[in-house]
Amino acid sequence: MLSAMAATGLTLSLLFAPEASSTADVVPPGKITVDVVTVNGSGCPAGTAAVAVSDDNTSFTVTYSDYTAQAGSGSTPTQFRKNCQLNLRVHYPQGFTFGIAKADYRGFAHLPGGARGTQRASYYFAGQSSTVTSTHNIAAPTSDNWQFTDSTDVAEIVFAPCGAVRHLNVNTEVRAFTNASNQPAFVSMDSTDGSVRTRYQFAWKRC
Repeated sequence: MLSAMAATGLTLSLLFAPEASSTADVVPPGKITVDVVTVNGSGCPAGTAAVAVSDDNTSFTVTYSDYTAQAGSGSTPTQFRKNCQLNLRVHYPQGFTFGIAKADYRGFAHLPGGARGTQRASYYFAGQSSTVTSTHNIAAPTSDNWQFTDSTDVAEIVFAPCGAVRHLNVNTEVRAFTNASNQPAFVSMDSTDGSVRTRYQFAWKRC
């Protein structure tokens, strides 16, 4: 299952910061690979999340295909919240390390008047206390695509320790809340073509 999950999917692109020479125009040579160590959560059942690395080693994409929270008529009480926890191992040449500088989250929401939705995300390296977390509200009424972008100042980027193997944990969540009339409402981490893509932009740094 893991080999199939590593074949496609969340795009992580390199973010260049001209004022930070340590991260500007730095791209590790050779092949970068990403292994999905574990995947858990109601938003990513087995076989519905996948990872692929770009040819230029500056990005990778995780795609979801069954990531929808729903509430209101026709929904069960537990369906209002869906989440996914990915534990990733990034393989890259010695002498480099990376951190997340920017994240783009995309999806679709159908929320009648009085309903509401939220999207939440966090990431951290195993063994480190620094965690970046964000929460976004989706306004109602709406029946349209949504997109949120989280940016981190260059000085505040959390890099993986040089010379140490640390797995990257990516946790995401969507929630849907109905209105007083109990009308159907849902929030998907996906796009109109039925696939879900979350994009993380990385900054590389020489150790």
